[in-house]
Amino acid sequence: MSNEDQSKHSSAETEPRGISRRNFLGATAVTGATALAGAAGLGSAVMTRESWAAAVKESSQKIHVNPGELDEYYGFWSGGHQGEVRVMGVPSMRELMRIPVFNIDSATGWGLTNESKRIMGDSAKYLNGDCHHPHISMTDGRYDGKYLFINDKANSRVARIRLDIMKCDKMVTIPNVQAIHGLRLQKVPRTKYVFCNAEFIIPHPNDGSNIANLDAAEQYTMFNAVDGDTMEVAFQVIVDGNLDNVDADYTGKYAAATCYNAEKATDLGGMMRLERDWVVVFNIPRIEAAIQAKKFKTLPGSNVPVLDGREGSELTRYIPVPKNPHGLNTSSDGKYFIANGKLSPTVSMIEIARLDDLFADKLKEPRDVIAAEPELGLGPLHTTFDGRGNAYTTLFIDSQVVKWNMEEAVRAYKGEKVNYIKQKLDVQYQPGHNHASLTESRDADGKWLVALCKFSKDRFLPTGPLHAENDQLIDISGDEMVLVHDGPTYAEPHDCILAKRDQIRPRKIWDRQDPYFAETRAMAEKDGVNLDTDNKVIRDGNKVRVYMTSVAPTYGITEFKVKQGDEVTVVITNLDLVEDVSHGFCMVNHGVSMEISPQQTSSISFVADKAGVHWYYCNWFCHALHMEMVGRMIVEPA
Repeated sequence: MSNEDQSKHSSAETEPRGISRRNFLGATAVTGATALAGAAGLGSAVMTRESWAAAVKESSQKIHVNPGELDEYYGFWSGGHQGEVRVMGVPSMRELMRIPVFNIDSATGWGLTNESKRIMGDSAKYLNGDCHHPHISMTDGRYDGKYLFINDKANSRVARIRLDIMKCDKMVTIPNVQAIHGLRLQKVPRTKYVFCNAEFIIPHPNDGSNIANLDAAEQYTMFNAVDGDTMEVAFQVIVDGNLDNVDADYTGKYAAATCYNAEKATDLGGMMRLERDWVVVFNIPRIEAAIQAKKFKTLPGSNVPVLDGREGSELTRYIPVPKNPHGLNTSSDGKYFIANGKLSPTVSMIEIARLDDLFADKLKEPRDVIAAEPELGLGPLHTTFDGRGNAYTTLFIDSQVVKWNMEEAVRAYKGEKVNYIKQKLDVQYQPGHNHASLTESRDADGKWLVALCKFSKDRFLPTGPLHAENDQLIDISGDEMVLVHDGPTYAEPHDCILAKRDQIRPRKIWDRQDPYFAETRAMAEKDGVNLDTDNKVIRDGNKVRVYMTSVAPTYGITEFKVKQGDEVTVVITNLDLVEDVSHGFCMVNHGVSMEISPQQTSSISFVADKAGVHWYYCNWFCHALHMEMVGRMIVEPA
């Protein structure tokens, strides 16, 4: 271990959490030295070690949730390269559940069962995912708890999760584009659209016909809107440059997206050439009117309306901002789009109320909508809000979260001498997204902030060259931010969202008529099978359908026969009415397993390619005689 590493390790063990690791900041994790804040200055005095320790102790008590008690918030974390969504309790930071989406999950059978394969559609062939941005559906700017939407950058997909059952129920692959990254929702009057950005510029058509002369090919990417009810792509808008993150306003009129590659470059140096890139603002009513007037085209292989939103279009406006902007966040008071500079120490505050004038061509320059560009520190990536007029921005290079006041930043931009920076808090290390409780809604309550750090280094027990990452929980209810919890996490959980527990209303058992397994129920009806009562084997040539019920601790069928090479579909209905009595079905040595929770019907298909006796068993512990919940499939040789 180097001397520097030893020093950090020692500091992490002996100083209270929240005390700065930087020697020149001494014993405080507030903004510290005036020199660090630059011209912006500091709004908070340096705390003493004793007062800081007392603040940490008080805040730490808030995160303790006693056995049998419930958390105040649901947190939904993207599972990153795992392709799942993780459900957390906040403030305890206990992991409650994992919802598989773009991955294969043997515990639930996601990606294996017929129900999940139908939802995934053609994209079921992909065994990987890279999900980034989970967001909850809204009505009138408030979380309605109906759906959570999540993107897959790796395979250009968007998925919808029903929050009453916490299962993915719809998935769509976005045509004509590559790499869906930024995703946010229309807030008002409700979530009609899921706005999602395609990041990478590709030639059109992208069928190899123009590879010999790409410079002459038409190349672009698009802004996309998915209908949140049908999960079909509603429209696509061609843009200049590429697109990164996106958010929507509180009127239902505008969405805005950052572009970090206005140069349309394909190399690192080229992407950083310009001092300013831009934010693209999309006028949603104008886009809808253009579609109604048939002012669009379609591309081969898709019937999605494609509109031209490149510079000069009546559908968009391009607002220059510095440099390689990343995050785009709407303030919870509805006043500003905030674009985070990444390669600039600034964020750009776009005044939403002035966008009408911008689209009416009443302003001299697009940058006339900039209300302020406060200087915050190195590597600003994402901004969140507390509902009290303060914003919190992650500084990737500085490894800090900075708290600043928006209206004071506007006053400073106009020339007043005012210290808009209130505090800088060290986080460990290199934070990307951050998220405050209820911050994407009108109800931002300023209680908790999560900093999702890309590196953990010395914070946890070493686990080999691949380190855990670090989610840190910060109390923002007082005047000072206080770090109260480190949480190791796996495979780059990119972003999260927090909702009050009474905004999410999960069921405890399934509704037998749930549309989730309607197609399986229709298959049973065609076979003359009553899923609630019947245990039958239906033979249809080389296709065999085995219908059985389950009640702890037994299956309705404990032995069935098939022929080698038969395609076998096993359909199980869990008749238990007691919550938490889930069953499973696992056929040994066949790669077959699934979950069947109370009153659920699940089905799975496989080929019985091995002659002999093959046991199946319940792989979800359900009863004192759980081990005895078994059966046999007897496969006669071909």
